[in-house]
Amino acid sequence: MSSCPHVGEIHQLQPPRLSQSVHREECTQCFDNQDQPLGIDVCLTCFNGGCLDRERGHARLHAAKSGHAFTLNVKRKLRPSSNRGEDEEPPTKMTKLAIVADREEDKYEHKTVIKCWKCNPDSGKELPELSASNDAQVKSLIDGVMQSLSSARQSEVKAWEEEITPCEHTLMLEQFATGHIAASGLAHCSKCDLKENLWLCLTCGSLGCGRKQFGGVGGNGHGLEHYEESHHPVSVKLGTITPEGNADIYCYACNDAKVDPELASHLATFGINVQTQTKTEKSMTELQIEHNLKFDFSLTGEDGKALEPVFGPGLTGLSNLGNSCYMASVLQTLFSLTPFQTRYYPTAQDHFKACQVPLPADCLDCQMHKLADGLLSGRYSHPRSNVPSSPNPASSDPKSTDPLAHDSPTPVFQEGIKPSGFKSLVGKGHEEFSTMRQQDSEEFLTYLLSSLRKHLKKQSSPSSDPTDVFKFGMEQRLECGECHKVRYRVDGMDVVSVPVPAKEQGKDEEGKILYQDVALKDCLDILMGVEALEYTCPGCQKKVIATKQSRFSSFPDVLVLHAKKFQLVNWVPSKLDIPVNLPQDDILTLDAYLGTGLQPNETALPEEDSSTSASLPEFNPEVVGQLEGMGFPTVRVQKALLATGPGNNVPGTDMNSAMEWLFQHMDDPDIDSPIQLTVGSGSSLPEPPVEQIAMLADMGFTSAQAKKALRETGGDPERAVDWLFSHPDDAGEEAPAPSTSESSSSSQSSTGGTSTLPARFKLKAFISHKGPSVHSGHYVAHIRQGEDWVLFNDEKVVKADKESVRDLKRLAYLYIWERV
Repeated sequence: MSSCPHVGEIHQLQPPRLSQSVHREECTQCFDNQDQPLGIDVCLTCFNGGCLDRERGHARLHAAKSGHAFTLNVKRKLRPSSNRGEDEEPPTKMTKLAIVADREEDKYEHKTVIKCWKCNPDSGKELPELSASNDAQVKSLIDGVMQSLSSARQSEVKAWEEEITPCEHTLMLEQFATGHIAASGLAHCSKCDLKENLWLCLTCGSLGCGRKQFGGVGGNGHGLEHYEESHHPVSVKLGTITPEGNADIYCYACNDAKVDPELASHLATFGINVQTQTKTEKSMTELQIEHNLKFDFSLTGEDGKALEPVFGPGLTGLSNLGNSCYMASVLQTLFSLTPFQTRYYPTAQDHFKACQVPLPADCLDCQMHKLADGLLSGRYSHPRSNVPSSPNPASSDPKSTDPLAHDSPTPVFQEGIKPSGFKSLVGKGHEEFSTMRQQDSEEFLTYLLSSLRKHLKKQSSPSSDPTDVFKFGMEQRLECGECHKVRYRVDGMDVVSVPVPAKEQGKDEEGKILYQDVALKDCLDILMGVEALEYTCPGCQKKVIATKQSRFSSFPDVLVLHAKKFQLVNWVPSKLDIPVNLPQDDILTLDAYLGTGLQPNETALPEEDSSTSASLPEFNPEVVGQLEGMGFPTVRVQKALLATGPGNNVPGTDMNSAMEWLFQHMDDPDIDSPIQLTVGSGSSLPEPPVEQIAMLADMGFTSAQAKKALRETGGDPERAVDWLFSHPDDAGEEAPAPSTSESSSSSQSSTGGTSTLPARFKLKAFISHKGPSVHSGHYVAHIRQGEDWVLFNDEKVVKADKESVRDLKRLAYLYIWERV
């Protein structure tokens, strides 16, 4: 008989569902985990994980707030046979994007016990007799928790599963037999002599070489050229065909890797029998991973000695979750800034007590507080404890800075904390950040800042917003070349993207292109320079050549400068290693780039009438023709299609619905009046062309602003420019813009920053990237701490070599400056 009077309540609980997250590896409010002596308490009602630390007591806090009575305490330790020694071979190198089916029970021993928090609200009362009983309900609960994928593993598997699927082009493939393909080794590209990296068009059998690939695999892009000429969408890479019928399939129409379920029969059309094929070339996935594995930043100084690992508060590493270095470099940089430290670190426990979100894993504020505690407390910043020659890990000094800690012959780095809960939450629902693919650190930074602001706005009593330190205004001045009237607008921004001109100066011994150094001031001068553009002037009422110039209207407390070092190679943005020379002593002065606003001797351009009609959208010509053939006038047909479309001035394509509408509205008095599409905030024409958005984005506007301007002006790029300057406070969201008087009076307060001078900034940190593209390779962060620099390379945190810092910061991707 159990000593717990509440035991009957446990029979009302249900095991976790297959899709339910079970937080049994780690506390959701700190980084204490199941491998520590006290283990983790998993709530048997909602499966939240809580620590049992005497001070923090997150399991106790969860039980008190939720009223959930029962938890399962989980402790884990490595089996002796799994503790690999120094002389054992390292694990086989990963060769494909897949999760290896490790059996956790083969590597670890688990100890579990059920606890009742009603019996002991302070630490929970252990019920070993209940855990060991043959009660079917209890056994089902324990098995459900222990056999489920942990929350971290669940999100990891989902993110790693790169699901390659068929598409309409592979499923509906049309083929034209043109004869057999030459045998392997004899076949070559139809437009050059390349015999490797060949792609077979599955429509007509044309052979074209691919684009240049990772690992030095050559290609001239003739396969892509064939698609552009013929529009035959699907190709297969010849050297990757296996007897099982697998191969690299690429759909140029979808611009993505795909699966062809009927590949064997499609290849047979060209005399290829898959059962006789041998794989002779690496797949795209293998090339990608092999390429990424080669990238690492040197952890040795100029003298060849290993860099010194450092430990302590603010020196905690972040374990790489698989291509998560872009996120780690951004997080380390953010939490090195005072506003983020003061907002999230000292208030962590107060927030956890007051938070109204039932599960901390679902609260972005909780996860930011958890990160702050993990990175800044120093609690998790100590040498790895599973080094074979190490002494008792409990006796290790967490603040040790000895590079040869524990008498190891090589530097002992830390384990690093795993930000899997944060990554899963912040990337939830995002097409890219929810995956394990490498991402652009600048894009992630702007996305994270936006997510934090949205979350803070939802709070009933909003706290201080640490993201305000990045806010500033960028003034855009437009002047008509004929009447010389001007228009000003101010855009709120967080990042300055500066163009970095590429000037080749030869090649190195390996044939890599070398580029001339560029001064950062020259990059800023290009960004802030005067440029000409075609413009329909509302004052002159005609097309003119206007000039545009950007200036700061205010300066932020923390300036993020994004060095744009790209060029398009075979439709893929490639990163160029162009050295950027920073100003002396890393002090950046921006006084010369402050804008002035409308001057007394300047005349403002007239405002455009907001009731101006937008151009009509495109209608389906087939549907229009059929309805016109039935005798309906064109204007009536267009009104019917607009009325039966999805809304927001997007025409429909259902002829029956349109015909029914026409019969119901034949007697409307204005049925034959011209169509008026207002350009108010509610209008939303079809998605504007990418090249028009890019053109406006190159002028300094955001994609959201460019899209809205094009929608509001019927897709006319010239009128879109005028609309953008007429709506200086519109961020591109589909909501009514404030009046001009409101915009001008509140522009600085809404965009943030101050216009006081001097505007001097000192370099605080820089994020570097190694690799040919921002979507592959590796990111690290260098952060200034006092007079020293610290390198954060995932879980490896070391004192940076000053000579290396001098060279690396010239090749950085993001620069973070603090105002002084």
